[in-house]
Amino acid sequence: MRQIFLDTETTGLEHKLGHRIIEIAGVEMCNRRLTKRHFHRYINPQREIDSGAQAVHGISEEFLADKPLFAEIVAEFLDFIRGAELVIHNAPFDIGFLNTELARLDLPPVHSVCQGVCDTLRLAKETHPGKKNNLNALCERYGIDNSQRTLHGALLDAELLAEVYLAMTRGQESLIIDLPDDNHSLGTSLQATGDGAANQPLRVIVATEEEIGAHLAILAGIQEASKGHCLWLNVEK
Repeated sequence: MRQIFLDTETTGLEHKLGHRIIEIAGVEMCNRRLTKRHFHRYINPQREIDSGAQAVHGISEEFLADKPLFAEIVAEFLDFIRGAELVIHNAPFDIGFLNTELARLDLPPVHSVCQGVCDTLRLAKETHPGKKNNLNALCERYGIDNSQRTLHGALLDAELLAEVYLAMTRGQESLIIDLPDDNHSLGTSLQATGDGAANQPLRVIVATEEEIGAHLAILAGIQEASKGHCLWLNVEK
């Protein structure tokens, strides 16, 4: 499964009032592994930036003066996200801005290019109801280092979001064991351990109290991440 973790910075909060995208970034993940491929561009919005927005992201009009227009980077951007699921924190905000920019160029909306959108803010609210679920709060909750995030930045925020998503959605699929790709090697290994051990008495190793506690803590984490569907914990109960 191919996913793009996406974030934007803008001149203000309302695309309906004419505010524009000034920074866009995405990082690629395939089958829950980051590929190190990313897309990152600053964009000249051809308008002023609200002081409140600039206080959040620190991007000035002077800095953007020589940057390309959205029309100049849109083809590359659409190629990067094509066929992927977009994962966005507070997706309606970013999708609203993206679709407005695309409409200005008479291009179809984002959903016509990607394979759906996952809103991690909505997911976080379902997983942690009644708690703060902004990106900083989630980083702190899952022990993710966000010390470099003194200001909002699209690329850094997309990278942090990918880490948060992996932590927030870890479940029983995270316990899948990677088997050797070489079936011959696997068979040889099984044969080698089977021949000499067949007549040996089995050695029983009992878990210590510390190991049992660590085991239960892992199961509790899986129980929370899977919303009460941890099979191992239910069997033990």
